[in-house]
Amino acid sequence: MLSEPLPAEYILPLRWADDSGLDELVPYLEQLCSWMRVTVVDGSAPDLFNGHQARFPASVRHIRPEPGTRGNGKVTAVMTAVRLSSRDKLVIADDDVRFTHEGLTAVIAALDHAHVVRPQNFFSPLPWHACWDTARTLINRAFADDFPGTLAVRRDALLATDGYGGVLFENLELIRTVTAAGGLEKRLPALFVARRPPTSRHFLRQRIRQAYDSFAQPGRLCAELTLAPLLTGVIVRAPRLAIPAVLGSAVVAVILAEVGRRRHRGRCVFPPRTILFAPLWVAERALCSWIALVLRIGGGVPYAGIRLKTAAHSPAELRTRHAGKIAAASPHPSILAQSDR
Repeated sequence: MLSEPLPAEYILPLRWADDSGLDELVPYLEQLCSWMRVTVVDGSAPDLFNGHQARFPASVRHIRPEPGTRGNGKVTAVMTAVRLSSRDKLVIADDDVRFTHEGLTAVIAALDHAHVVRPQNFFSPLPWHACWDTARTLINRAFADDFPGTLAVRRDALLATDGYGGVLFENLELIRTVTAAGGLEKRLPALFVARRPPTSRHFLRQRIRQAYDSFAQPGRLCAELTLAPLLTGVIVRAPRLAIPAVLGSAVVAVILAEVGRRRHRGRCVFPPRTILFAPLWVAERALCSWIALVLRIGGGVPYAGIRLKTAAHSPAELRTRHAGKIAAASPHPSILAQSDR
């Protein structure tokens, strides 16, 4: 047990249909509990919940989520823990995220200068489907930053806005809500936090849902929707250019992935083979974006037994709702001063 626990609380929202990952999760929770306070908000079925209670370390606060409005249950689970917490600093992480002590220390320390902190995830181990999904991460890094499965946030920033919307792309919604309310975001693209890859079956189920996330970023969505028509138009109008067009597109995708791999020390965690999956990911997104559009017209994407139509609210809409709320609550004026620079 560390003599000085980390000055934060770790929040893990959980909702499992089976316990195939329990043997791997329990040792991680035991390690976490030696570092800091841990809360698991468990929306699993009663028999699974009781089994988790028996297996989790005694020092884990293991609770049920509060009844919430219809939407992304992960948000309800997170806010249940946020309202119960007595810590100023919170680390919110999906059940596949695996922090080291050094990573936790760094992300918690960054909250001294920000209201929300965004590190960078990477898959470990790296089976074929994790390489495929890593290509998405690398292309994101080529243009801007990636969105991880974990964030650090100041509790008072979330309480000032009474939480964030239960939308599909909940981490983007959290970031946008905090910044719309006047909070400061700190991006740490060179702070690498491991996550365990999903099963190949779960990976395949995620393809359309991830494409649907782009409805939260209209510019990106438009670019993704043009991929298939553009390439099809070239092939139909100039069949002799079909092979060069396909190969050229593949080369561009690989180059973009390599750019993302080289940014912010990415080569430390992203091996060279991952860039070869970039053409496959681009082809996947070119198709799945149109399927996502059909689902949008039809009322939303299936998610955890419901349909969610909103990927995330726009920054403008969130500013209308929350502008100035963090300043009005007057927490941490030194951080607010930095955001005004």
